[in-house]
Amino acid sequence: MKTYPTADSASLGFGIKLKIGKLRKGQQPSPQPEKPKARILVVDNDKALCRLLTTRLGAANYDTESANSARAAIVSCARSRPDLVITDLRMEQVDGLALLKELKSRWPELSVIILTAHGTIPEAVQATQSGAFGFLVKPIEKAELLEQVQRAIAASTSMQPATNWQAHIISRSQLMQDRLMLANKAAHSSIPVLLSGESGTGKELFARAIHAASTRREKPFIVVTCRGPGDDSVGSELFGSADDASIADDSQSGGAFQAARGGTLLLNEISDLSLHLQVKLAKGLSGMQEFEGGPSDSARADVRLICATSRDLRQLLNEGQFHDGLYYRINVLPIEVPALGRRREDIPLLIESFLAQATEKGEVAKIYSPQAVQLLATADWPGNVRQLFELVKQNVALSPDKVMTETFVQQSLGNPSTGIQSFDDARDAFSREYLVKNLHSTSGNVSQSARIAKRNRTDFYKLLLRYRVQSGAFKKKAADLLDADNRD
Repeated sequence: MKTYPTADSASLGFGIKLKIGKLRKGQQPSPQPEKPKARILVVDNDKALCRLLTTRLGAANYDTESANSARAAIVSCARSRPDLVITDLRMEQVDGLALLKELKSRWPELSVIILTAHGTIPEAVQATQSGAFGFLVKPIEKAELLEQVQRAIAASTSMQPATNWQAHIISRSQLMQDRLMLANKAAHSSIPVLLSGESGTGKELFARAIHAASTRREKPFIVVTCRGPGDDSVGSELFGSADDASIADDSQSGGAFQAARGGTLLLNEISDLSLHLQVKLAKGLSGMQEFEGGPSDSARADVRLICATSRDLRQLLNEGQFHDGLYYRINVLPIEVPALGRRREDIPLLIESFLAQATEKGEVAKIYSPQAVQLLATADWPGNVRQLFELVKQNVALSPDKVMTETFVQQSLGNPSTGIQSFDDARDAFSREYLVKNLHSTSGNVSQSARIAKRNRTDFYKLLLRYRVQSGAFKKKAADLLDADNRD
C-alpha cells in the first residue's frame, strides 16, 4: 500500500510513464510544474524539410516532433496531443487535405497550418476553408513561419488545461468516448466517483483525467492503494497517525485526506479495505459531509473522492464482505472502464505508442508486420492494456529483426488454447478455496479454523487478509441457518 504525490505517480493503464515517489508522513505534495512548452507536430514526406522546420521551431523554444506520413501523424496526435500541426499539402498515399479533415473531426480545437508550393495555392485556400488556420508558401521564410505559428497557437484552445484533460488516454473507440464523456461530466462536480473495471484497464489514468478536467487541477492528486500488510498501516496512511484522527480533523496527522486538501484523493482497490476500516471510512465521510454543510465550512474537508475497484462491490455487499454504508456513499457516480477486448479498434494505436516508448534513444526502431498487428488485435488480453504494454516491451527487447513477424508474436503469446493456469494463479485459487471451506466448516470460528490449518491465529489472519476472505461472512451464514432451524 503506497501513497503517491501529484504528478509523480504512475499508471501503465495506457502506457504512460510517470516518475514514482512515496509521500512520507508530514511531507507536502510536490509543487506543480511550470507551464509546458507548446507542442508542434511537423508532417512532411520530405525528411530534410522536417528537420529544417523542427530545428527552427526548437530554437524558438517550442517542443517539436515530426512525422513522415498522415498515418504516423494521427498516431502521434493521439499519443501526445500537439497544440499545432504543420503539414505539407502534397504527400504520398494520404494528402494534407485528407489529414486536415481527419484531425479536425477528432480534435476540432487543434490548429493546423498547411504548407504549399506556389502552384497549389488554390488548394491551400480550399484547405483553409475546410478548417486550416492558414497556409505557408515554400520556400518558407523564418520570420513568417514564427509569426504564423505564434498566432495559431494563441488561437488554439488546446493550450487551455481544461481541454487537454484526456491527453494521455489513447483511444478512438466509441465505447471509450462514451466513458470519457461521463468522466468529463463528473469533473465538473465534487460528488464521489466509483471507477470499476478489470485490472490493467487504466482506472487510475481515468481518475487523473477527471482531476485534470476539474477546477482542482492545480491542487494535489493523492493515490492510496488499499492493499497492505495490516489495518494499522493502511489506517495510518488514510487517517494519519493520531488514534482519533478523522477526515475533518484539524490535527496535523499527515493522513491522505489532509494531503489531498483542495484536490483529489483516489482510493485504489477499495474492495481490499478491511471491514473495520470500511466502517471507519464510512463514518469519516459522513462527518465530512456534515462538516461541509455546516456554518463553519472550511477547506479542511474539501477533498474530491474517487474510488477504484477491480471486483464487484455489489456482490461483495451481498456476501457481507463490504459495508453497506460505505458502498452507498462512494457509489454515487459509477463509471466502468472497459476491458481491452471490448475496444479492439484501439489496439493498433496503443501498439504504435508502446513501440515508441519501448525504443531507447539511439536504437533502431522496430515495427510489427501487418499480420502481427492483426494477431495482437484479435488475441485475448486478460491483463488488458498493461499486459499489451509489457508484451510490446518484451518483443522489442528480444526480437533480432527490425520487423517483428506474426510467427514471432505467436511464440511470445504462447498457446492460449491449453486453458492451463499459471502455477501462481492455481496456487492462489487453491488457497482461497481452502480457506473458504475451512471457515465454512467452523461457522467462521477463526481459532478453530487456525487449529485445523495447523497455523497460529496471527498467521491465519494474515492468510485471510492476503486472499481477501472475511470470516464474518461465515458467522452470518451460520446465524441464518440457526434461525431457520428454530423456525422449523
